[in-house]
This record gives sequence, C-alpha cells and structure tokens, in this order.
Amino acid sequence: MTKRLLVIGNGGREHALIEALARSPQNVEIFNFANTLNPGIKSLCTEVIVGDYMDMDQVKAIGAQVRPDFAVVGPDDPIGAGAADALLEVGIPSFAPYQVCAQLESSKAFTRNLCQKYQIAGAPDFLVLNQNDRYAAKTFFDSNEGQIVVKADGLLGGKGVIVAGEHFETFEEAYDFALQSINKFGRVVFEEKLIGEEFSLISIVDGITVLDCPAIQDHKRAFEGDTGPNTGGMGCVSDENGSLPFLTQKDLEAAHAITEAVMKAVKKETDETFVGVMYGGFMVTKNGVKLIEYNTRFGDPEALNILPILETDFVEVCERAIAGELDQISQLKFKPVATVVKYLCPEGYPTDSVKNVPIKFTGDSLEGFYFASVAEEKGKYLLKGSRAVGVLGTGKTMAEAKANCDAKLTQFEGPLFFRHDIGSPELMEKRMEHIKIIRG
Repeated sequence: MTKRLLVIGNGGREHALIEALARSPQNVEIFNFANTLNPGIKSLCTEVIVGDYMDMDQVKAIGAQVRPDFAVVGPDDPIGAGAADALLEVGIPSFAPYQVCAQLESSKAFTRNLCQKYQIAGAPDFLVLNQNDRYAAKTFFDSNEGQIVVKADGLLGGKGVIVAGEHFETFEEAYDFALQSINKFGRVVFEEKLIGEEFSLISIVDGITVLDCPAIQDHKRAFEGDTGPNTGGMGCVSDENGSLPFLTQKDLEAAHAITEAVMKAVKKETDETFVGVMYGGFMVTKNGVKLIEYNTRFGDPEALNILPILETDFVEVCERAIAGELDQISQLKFKPVATVVKYLCPEGYPTDSVKNVPIKFTGDSLEGFYFASVAEEKGKYLLKGSRAVGVLGTGKTMAEAKANCDAKLTQFEGPLFFRHDIGSPELMEKRMEHIKIIRG
C-alpha cells in the first residue's frame, strides 16, 4: 500500500527530510507545501505546491487536498504558528509538536520557567522581565559583572540572542535590545553567560521515549576562526562514534536526562504530548552540562549531518512517534561514519548578500548536495540571498569527511564562499585545549 506524506518547508533541512523519507523501504508518495520551489526537493516529490505555509488556512486547505497519512513540518516558524494544530483540524496527524508544546522554542521564558518549576538540572541563572524594569535588569547585569546573554522571547530567525563581549559591551546596549523584545513579544530573558564548549543533541520524542541522534557541533560565525557575525549556521561536524572528541559519555547522558525531564514537564504543564524533535543546545561548563536552549525541529545544517546517515526507516520513526510507540524502536541506527557539512553562501552573506546571480554545478552527481536559498529558473540556479547549498562529506574519520566535503565544494562555480576550517584538525584541537581548561 502506498503512503501519502506531506512535508512543509523548502530549505536545505526539508531537502534532507524528504530525501530520508524517500529512502524508506515502504512505498511513499511525497507532497511538498513550500513558499518557493526548491530544485532539489522537486526531483524527489510527486508534487510541489507553492503558497504561504505561514497562512494556517492554506495549511489546512493543502492538507485537505493532499489527504496524507501524516505530515512533517520542517521550519520553526510554521511549527510555532500552530501548523500541527491546523492540520489536526482537518484530521491529519503531524510529526511536529502542537503550538503549546512548541513554546519550548518560541518562548525562551517558557522554557526557563518550566525548568525552574519542575527543578530540572542544567539551567543557568536567569531573569524574565515582562515589562520595562530598568532597576531589575541593571541589578541582574551587575550581579553577573556584565557577563550576560539577552534573549528575545520569540522567533527571530536565529538573530534573537545577543552575548556580552560579542554583541554588546555596556548595560545600555543590552537594555536597548531588551526593550525591543519587550515591545515586540511582551517579555525578554536575561541569563548568565555560560563559558564552555557547545554541542547539539537532537532527539526524536513521543512524550514517553527519547531516541538520540549523533552529537553535533555547529559553527555559527560567518568567517574562519569563529569570527564575523552570527549566521543560521555555516556548517556542522559529527564523529564516527556518534559523539564528539571533547565529549564524555557522562556529558551525553546528562544532556539526554535533561531532554527526558523537559519532555515530561511539557506534558505536565500543557497537558499535551510533545511529538517530534527536541533539539537541545547544550554547553559543557566547569559545573557540568548546561542547557542553552531548545529548538522544536531539526536544525539546519544539523539535519544534513543526521538524516543522510540514518539507517532506521524514517517513515516508521515518524509513524511510531505519532502513535506514541517509539519504545518499539530500541535505538536509532546510523552509519558509523564521521560527517562534515558546510554551506556554500553568496558573497556578502549574512549582511549584504548578492542575489539573483546564477551559480553553475560542474559535477556529475548531486548526491550530498542540499539546496536551500536557491531558485531554478530557465535551467539555471539563482542565488536568493541566504545560505545557498549545504554540502555533506562523510568518512571513516572527521579528517576524511572534511576532505570529501571540500572536494564537493569546488563543484559549484559563482560568487560563493564557505568556511575552510570547519572539520579541520586545528579547529578541533582548539576545542580540545579549551575543554581541558574548562574541566580543570
């Protein structure tokens, strides 16, 4: 029997999602509801329907038209806007959390208050402001000697966090950003600045069971050596053993335990079951593993590291999660390889990207390439201004994966750049030296 699937979204993450679904040994027809036509997705789908996936009436109409067995919602914005709720209104279950559960990502204050209420380990010192309260903000700033992070209480496409020493130096700068968040979202979160090494642990959950993916490290800064402005992610790495060289088994167990506790707390707090992806951003500090934040979907680029090496049937994973039967899958199976993903970006990204300029593919196969902000017009690939093409390299070691990734990166010509140092021994050695200092 053929299963009909609906995937919402059109970026590199959704390209990887659809590719993983299409690999299923089950017979599937995949329909894509997209804001723009992604050339990589088009080749994998029965039909691509272009519209506005932030319009929940359109989401319901497309759901009713396609009548899929289930939907997969990729991006954070439609998840936060209630796409899973809208689809359920027309009888379609989703591999994505309901809006009230998606507050884990859409509201930093919700997550911090939740962890505090249910006494979940790993939270930094924090302050939630619901109004213009300069005195409380200044008191928190001073008590942390100015080493704080300010987080907007809403979705701003990865640009909603500013960090002392990187984005601001003075209290006035921090508070100006805080007031913008209060005016836009009604709240803002101040947190102590954590010092350590970051890693991501993405988990598939059904409200009862937590199945972890390989640990990954993202590289947000635009330029070599972790310099330049923050981006949506210039690339990620994972190791062949499912961990990272600077992590211990205890670090992974601590992160898993936090995710499990938060998943159960969401159920207690909202009376709704979290189904889908809990993407935890964690940091190893001198005081153990701390929770930076949660996303409620696969990361981008992280999905490009994880999904292509997933050996478990992803269609079954989604079905089991929706049914609350993830315990029937003992663990997710992945190829025992290291991965390095890098994004080819238009020159000027992220502040002044070139747009509507063609790029040329000179290779023989598009395997391992994931289209993001690229449009296909009259047989040409045109840059649309954001990260353009995600490129995956795999290998027995991270060095081999990097070499394979770098070889592929040369197969696109045009006004593009990427970070050469992601996955390099030098950069990982820097991480290892840093973690030695952190652990004392």
